[in-house]
Amino acid sequence: MCDACGHVHYTNPKIVVGSVVTHRNRFLLCRRAIEPRKGLWTLPAGYLEENETPEEGARREAREEAQCDIVLDGLLAVYSIPRISQVQLMYRARLDTEQFGAGAESLEVKLFDWDDIPWTEIAFPSAGWALQHHHELGDGKIFAPFSNPPGQTGNFPQSG
Repeated sequence: MCDACGHVHYTNPKIVVGSVVTHRNRFLLCRRAIEPRKGLWTLPAGYLEENETPEEGARREAREEAQCDIVLDGLLAVYSIPRISQVQLMYRARLDTEQFGAGAESLEVKLFDWDDIPWTEIAFPSAGWALQHHHELGDGKIFAPFSNPPGQTGNFPQSG
């Protein structure tokens, strides 16, 4: 709070929206063209914009990063990443056609079979969590959203 005028300046968490996108049992991943974690793979996701619903934001991020139109199948997870003040809303989504490409923030975009996902090159812990949670759910349609795995806060493992 400002001592001179009494104005309260709030700093609030950022909301990230994204999706685990599948097409014929393969998973759509984007190789990042920007920092942080440039060159690593992630899900199409980014910051929610003002005057936008989370669903609109998830669809927009897929268009921007993977040049594709997705169909949302429901909220998959809500993750909290306190070290960077983020709340992440991750959706289940599908491609109805195999039309996609690299947007400005992606070096490449590719569909991966589950066994071929480059797990050691996943950019963010929450992207790995979302992929795992989607896989655990399988074809199930009715579910409550997942959250952080027990004891996990999104910190990167300490290298020794």
